[in-house]
Amino acid sequence: MITTRRPARVAPPGEVIASELEARGWTQRDLAAIMGRPYQAINEIVNGSKQITPDTARELAKAFNTSMDLWMNLEANYRLFMAEQEDKEREIERRSRIYTLAPVAELIKRGWIRGSKNIDELENEVCAFLEIKSPFDIPQAYASYRISENRGPEEAAKVAWVKRVEQLARQQPVAGYDMERLQESITQLTDLAQFEEGVAKVPDALRNLGVRFLIVPHLPHTYLDGAALFVGQNPVVAITLRYDRIDWFWFTILHELAHILRGHTTHLDSLFGREGENGTEENPAAETEANGLARQWLLDATALEDFIARVQPYFSKAEIESFAAAQRRHPGIILGQLQHREVVGYKHLRSMLSKVKPYLESWVDVSVPQ
Repeated sequence: MITTRRPARVAPPGEVIASELEARGWTQRDLAAIMGRPYQAINEIVNGSKQITPDTARELAKAFNTSMDLWMNLEANYRLFMAEQEDKEREIERRSRIYTLAPVAELIKRGWIRGSKNIDELENEVCAFLEIKSPFDIPQAYASYRISENRGPEEAAKVAWVKRVEQLARQQPVAGYDMERLQESITQLTDLAQFEEGVAKVPDALRNLGVRFLIVPHLPHTYLDGAALFVGQNPVVAITLRYDRIDWFWFTILHELAHILRGHTTHLDSLFGREGENGTEENPAAETEANGLARQWLLDATALEDFIARVQPYFSKAEIESFAAAQRRHPGIILGQLQHREVVGYKHLRSMLSKVKPYLESWVDVSVPQ
């Protein structure tokens, strides 16, 4: 296979004319006098602002004892090179816009879009994924989500994550949604929190209540834990498993259900309803309410306070397990609450924080496990 090599830069005809003048000791005014042209015309040709016409090429050939084709080819090659450079610059601008809209490389890596060297194909892929007609449109992705806002999450990556959630949610079969039925079923749902393997039953339990359940791993620089949103008439609870711990799992699930039941997912003024793990959010009232409900559903607050007062400052594994059994909750959930209240160090008793991913791996980044 023969590969045509193209120079990285094509010299403008004016540079060649300047070299010829220098070789002969002529000035531009000398050439203007020789060719019977105004000095301004020769200067513009040398500077590249004026193109070489066939008449000018013929006169240059006579002046420098060269062929007319030499000058015509120099002009044609230079103009072609400049046109290609303009096309390349326009393509760079288009790619810059596309990469501003979404973390393109990560979307390709995950198989969410198809990669392509063709700018038109890549632009179509990104626009289709974000559900916009043009790269100058603003993607719409309404959700209430749990996130580490203080770490400076990237907005474009958050939008892309929510779009993936929406797309998978549309493909997931689900029962009809009734808010009162969901509210009445919270106790049955939290009964699953007694045993480690209970997390495996959560996806189907939610879907039977008309709530779609999805696990979509967070994109880099989003620091997302989960989100609550509506797709059609059904709510969606999506989590990232950013922290593979049983306490994190249950609090995040209940936190998002609280948002759904309190209507925090249906009236958002901006692209996202921001929530922060550490209270740095745009809607602190909704966040406080969701946190309060999640804790209320997860543990008896009075019993927990009594336990802390009785045992503090020395919390043993046996004492935590005994209290967990009385509360019909997994010990890791109790430990998580104690660590959150900073009465137990985060490095203490880590083995009690059971991992949930082994029970949920088949749900990662799919609408329904095969």
